[in-house]
Amino acid sequence: MKMFAEETEIKLDPLALVPNASTTEVALPSELGQETTRTLQRMFRDPSVLDEHERRDLIAHLRQAVELAPTVPEVRVLLGMALCVNIEAQEAMEVLRDAVALNPDCYIARLKFGELLMRLRICDQAAEHTQRAAQLASNAVQSELARRQAATIRTMRREGVERGFSGMMTRLTGIGRKARRSNAPVLVGSK
Repeated sequence: MKMFAEETEIKLDPLALVPNASTTEVALPSELGQETTRTLQRMFRDPSVLDEHERRDLIAHLRQAVELAPTVPEVRVLLGMALCVNIEAQEAMEVLRDAVALNPDCYIARLKFGELLMRLRICDQAAEHTQRAAQLASNAVQSELARRQAATIRTMRREGVERGFSGMMTRLTGIGRKARRSNAPVLVGSK
């Protein structure tokens, strides 16, 4: 079975996806500082290059930025992404959920929350947030990212990779179909 996370790697700067990118790009560096901004850029290029110390420092600086700008969902999205890189999925989910709650019409918050849910195999909720992100997309790049993510979620559902009862039923019914197609002997109950 292929790992879907590897198939959907999209290397883009999330700040470029924010509808008001010009104001966000100006505001974030002043709150974060040059070193934190450079570390963020390195994380966007390749998350594996950050060592544990750099990840902890980045998360600490982003927490401070959230305190300085508590009503800006994009800052929370950056914190959520850094928490994901540091493999703190539960806390990342809470931060991204807060970002969506702050502004339900924030494209990047919906897309990244949907991506985290997708990676955690919570496909129903991931599909909802991704669909909403697609509706909020304001340019072709945003639409394409949401479309790709939605396609990956559909593939996961079809392959039976999602968590919960529906994922289990998909796997069970998929096994039966494979056995019928291969003309394998089918066990029949005795009388």
